[in-house]
Order: sequence, then C-alpha cells, then structure tokens
Amino acid sequence: MHLGWARGGEAELTALDSTRITLLSTVPMAPGSSPEGALLSGAGTLRVKVARCRRQGDRFLVEGRLLDVPRDLHAALVRLVAPPPAEGTGGRSGP
Repeated sequence: MHLGWARGGEAELTALDSTRITLLSTVPMAPGSSPEGALLSGAGTLRVKVARCRRQGDRFLVEGRLLDVPRDLHAALVRLVAPPPAEGTGGRSGP
C-alpha cells in the first residue's frame, strides 16, 4: 500500500497522469468528496477530488484528480507508479 487515508483505510496508487489519479482503496469514497491521505513513505499528504468510485473485487477503484499537490510530492507519486528499470539495461543501447 502507498497511502493511508486520514479517516481510515489504505490505498494503492495504480495510475497517475498529470493531476488525474487512480487508486485501489480498502474503503469507498463518495463522488464529489475530497478525502485526505498521507503517503506511507512519509513524503507528504494529498487530497483527491473523487470523480468515480466502484467496487473492484474486495477493494474500490477510486478515480479523481489531485488537489494542491506540491511539485516534490507529485514527483514522489510519479516514482511510485513508474515501472522499475529493466535488469541488465544499464541505459546503453547497442553492443
């Protein structure tokens, strides 16, 4: 899990596109609400304006947009969803 909600529950960040965010949450969020959460890494707190929330298995898929996120916190969120570098690539191409 990446995020702990202020009112209880946790969420995993699954996608981020500029300010649009998608999370898998252990608790539902009402559309139109602006829940606050803190990154479990301690990198900061954020608020999400919820656009949609629907059940997905035993969790809830929450889609919305970030509100008032500082640049350094946004960079931390991007790192959470970025795929890890492939092993053995070392950044070089060719022989």
